[in-house]
Amino acid sequence: MNAPANLGQEAAKAGLEIILQRQKAAHLRDGAPPLERRIDWLNRCIALLVDHQSQIAQAVSDDFGVRSRDATALTDVAGSIGPLKYARDHVGKWMKTEKRRTTPALLGLFGAKAEVRWQPKGVVGVISPWNFPVNLTFAPLAGVLSAGNRAMIKPSEYTPATSDLLKAMFAKSFDEDEIAVVTGGPEIGQAFSGLAFDHLLFTGATSVARHVMRAAAENLVPVTLELGGKSPVILSRGADLDTAAARVMAGKTLNAGQICLAPDYVLAPAEDVDRFVEAARAAVARSFPTLRDNPDYTALVAQRHYDRVKDYVDDAKAKGAKVVELNPAGEDFSQQQQRRIPPTLILKPTDDMTVMQDEIFGPLLPVKAYDRIEDAIDYVNRHDRPLALYWFGTDEAERERVLAATTSGGATVNDVIFHVAQEDLPFGGVGPAGMGAYHGYDGFREFSHRKAVFHQLKKDIGPMLALRPPYGEGIRKYLAGQIKR
Repeated sequence: MNAPANLGQEAAKAGLEIILQRQKAAHLRDGAPPLERRIDWLNRCIALLVDHQSQIAQAVSDDFGVRSRDATALTDVAGSIGPLKYARDHVGKWMKTEKRRTTPALLGLFGAKAEVRWQPKGVVGVISPWNFPVNLTFAPLAGVLSAGNRAMIKPSEYTPATSDLLKAMFAKSFDEDEIAVVTGGPEIGQAFSGLAFDHLLFTGATSVARHVMRAAAENLVPVTLELGGKSPVILSRGADLDTAAARVMAGKTLNAGQICLAPDYVLAPAEDVDRFVEAARAAVARSFPTLRDNPDYTALVAQRHYDRVKDYVDDAKAKGAKVVELNPAGEDFSQQQQRRIPPTLILKPTDDMTVMQDEIFGPLLPVKAYDRIEDAIDYVNRHDRPLALYWFGTDEAERERVLAATTSGGATVNDVIFHVAQEDLPFGGVGPAGMGAYHGYDGFREFSHRKAVFHQLKKDIGPMLALRPPYGEGIRKYLAGQIKR
């Protein structure tokens, strides 16, 4: 009964294997690309984004049902051009051989040299997700291409219009042995993750990442996993609640919360919960006077995601939470053409609620009270390490305590999400939130092989000869100097 499916997967893998071998052969034929070619690759990517910005906005909106063209221009177009330009402007510096000290230092005095050379790994596989389908395809290419690699890309089947557009875009400007895009469903994704890439980048759900990593392990392919998790917001006593609420809700409503870095829950001083709720209500009303037909407010990408988020609300209500819908115009969402859900606060959440167990990926925001900052820290540390942590306040000692006592992929102080926009900071997760990091120089490093090279002296000197048999007093003096506290 499984034969047809297995045959289809084998055929798909065979087709992918042909592309991979073409790219590997081209890499071996041409060698490490010079600076000029890397810059050309980056410029071609930038030009694709500039020239296709209107088509990108339309395709993404078609896939989501409705998504703001301005939000797409901000996050997917401009948000991709920035990293590509940054890499273009700095790659010449990044490529330079890095000098290191010799051991023992005496060798360096006589002319020996130690260095690190940055080599392209070869072919990098990129599995990009549906939530920012263009940004999370192009932004990683800043590191992949600046490091001198070729790329095979598998975009998400949940955004088919955008995936087809990406395939057509890259085909216009790149040969298939430089960058190739392959589209298709889960069977293509499974075959793709089992290829013998020189490196594999996966952005998506932790549950899927386990399968991807298992498949990559069959070929000992190094992986970078950019996942997610429940990123907490900690409001300190004395925080400016109006500013904090505005920034938190801006992060939660961007893409309707369908962001791996979206604030997933808020830990607030017990006495500040009600004030935060009212500040959040006011912030949403300023940004979205209406929601149901507002072109700035994004829909959930698919019916199953809409149903999942609605189930979180129903489950929380059934288990005693207070649900506060932030619906400024009091609109009726029971009958709507698109899959929109109003921003919704969930008060008095408990750990047995699914909304406190799963990454939400939607416009819901649980708000949990705490009495002491130690309680907030302990709560974060009792759960999986998040992709991000956000702290709001003015108490510098508390800020440092929270940052030191918790482990997260990254952190933003007095805002949310913005650390990902800093090209000179690494972006990555830890534990279930991911492994590895990229962006800027860290992306160049992630997708490069750091080749250690040692240049020995051309002629032997006395200390070198003393290290060889027949052993005598010279090596004993040397060892006596080394083997001590």
